[in-house]
Amino acid sequence: MTLLVVATFLAVYAGMALGRWPGLRIDRTGIALLGAIVLFATEVVSPERVLAAIDFPTLVILFGLMVLSAQFAAAGFYDRVAWTVAATKASPAAILAVVVVVPGILSAVLANDVVVWAITPLLCQGLLARGLDPRPYLIALTGAANAGSAATLIGNPQNILIGSVGGLEFWDFAAACTPPALAGLVAVWLVVRWQWRAALVERPAEAGMVAREPVARPPVARGAMVKALFWTAVLLAGFTTPIPHISTVLVVAGALLVSRRMATRQLLGLVDWHLLVLFGGLFVVTAALADTGLPAIAIARLEEMGLLPDRLAVLAPLALLGSNTIGNVPIVMLILGILPDLPDGALYALASLSTLAGNFLIIGSLANIITVERAAEAGVRLGFLDHARAGIPMTLLSLAAAASWLWLAGYVMM
Repeated sequence: MTLLVVATFLAVYAGMALGRWPGLRIDRTGIALLGAIVLFATEVVSPERVLAAIDFPTLVILFGLMVLSAQFAAAGFYDRVAWTVAATKASPAAILAVVVVVPGILSAVLANDVVVWAITPLLCQGLLARGLDPRPYLIALTGAANAGSAATLIGNPQNILIGSVGGLEFWDFAAACTPPALAGLVAVWLVVRWQWRAALVERPAEAGMVAREPVARPPVARGAMVKALFWTAVLLAGFTTPIPHISTVLVVAGALLVSRRMATRQLLGLVDWHLLVLFGGLFVVTAALADTGLPAIAIARLEEMGLLPDRLAVLAPLALLGSNTIGNVPIVMLILGILPDLPDGALYALASLSTLAGNFLIIGSLANIITVERAAEAGVRLGFLDHARAGIPMTLLSLAAAASWLWLAGYVMM
């Protein structure tokens, strides 16, 4: 049985790295789910073990935050933000700054994946109409969304998982991780501004990027928008109280589902169910590996060599490598599955470093991939090297700043 578990684990995480299995159209979500099915069908894991392996508080919190973000999307908020940014008469450099600041702030409270998914198409259309090359702005969008999401426990899926497993407090986490997030935003602006300086001018679009008519201002449903803002305030206020985070998020999600104008089906249709299934599958696969005892043996060996990922010298390169191979969510899940009792400081570092490392390459985070795919639908091709020329230096700067802060503030040893 151990051989089957190891083989399944390796096959699943190879799929996480490649994005799919060669020759098949099954994606990361399907691979994680299939891995869990194989282990369950062969009775390697029992029904009781499956239920125990899945961290339901994490999934519930993630679901509730997706509902909140869906409310903003349904109200037309993201479309209006994208239109406002692209339609402004400000200079291209000023637009770049806005593209960094606005998504960075939004991603600290709303899911970064949803932010880039919603903003990308209209931003592309508006920039093309202005005669601007959208590519540097798209790189800034994803870079800022990733960096901004590192500031809070609810900014991205891996932070939600870390907070749930570690029992971290919302504002303590923000105090530790906001400075690295802000440094990341600055790094995004500086690097994109420098690397793409020749493209940050208004001129006829390049070949394949045909300028279009100005985009009409998208409407905003004021009632739905007020409702979204009110319950966002309730959510943040709830995090200042002793009330469990899961209870606060559930109350907010339940309140948003009660509507006279928006059908439940419409709101739930905007929830990323694929990501929830991905989490569930990986929970089962990593738990099965932990049950073999092999991770415990590996931990003992690493401890003898002084290579446990509770220090920056180990955690930073591990986060960078893992986020840009199997992805930041799977690498976080793997580390927590093997070392569930990391101290708070190491958890802060894991959240910050794994998130900022996602800017290195397009494959580093789901937000990057979403942006590339949504931009292609809008007629803009953002290539691997286009992203890497800014992504690599912005990530290295961000990681250096984050590691310095976490060490100097005493959260984790070097």
